[in-house]
Amino acid sequence: MKISKPLYSQEQRAKRDATVWTLVQGILAPIQFLVCLISLTLVLRYLIGGEGYEMATISVIVKTIFLYLIMLTGSIWEKVVFGKYLFAESFFWEDVFSMLVISLHTLYLYFLIVGGMGKEGLMYLALAAYTSYFVNAGQFIYKLRMARLQVSNGVVA
Repeated sequence: MKISKPLYSQEQRAKRDATVWTLVQGILAPIQFLVCLISLTLVLRYLIGGEGYEMATISVIVKTIFLYLIMLTGSIWEKVVFGKYLFAESFFWEDVFSMLVISLHTLYLYFLIVGGMGKEGLMYLALAAYTSYFVNAGQFIYKLRMARLQVSNGVVA
């Protein structure tokens, strides 16, 4: 696979490797993924069998808290490495899609708090939020894979 432009300049790579925020992201990302899988199971359990609404709801709230935390720390990481809190060129489309992810999770919390959507509707909204999250996670995994290929192929700025 031909890689045209490096994901990181040498200076950005050095900043990425030196900042604690890289480690923070490396720890939070798999935890959030695991929380999402557990929550997904609880949401599907409710939708399929009609049981466990409270546990499913709590799990979506916990997942959303992890999302907010990783978005906050990720934007700090992006500022340290690229000089912008969001929408740095190297991660522009991932950040754009992240806005959809965070919007759907926030919409879930909004309807949970103010009402206007039934239990089943909330759970389907959670599924939509999780679907967008999995797509976004795939974007980031792909991007990290490209960065590793660039290093192994000797592509540097």
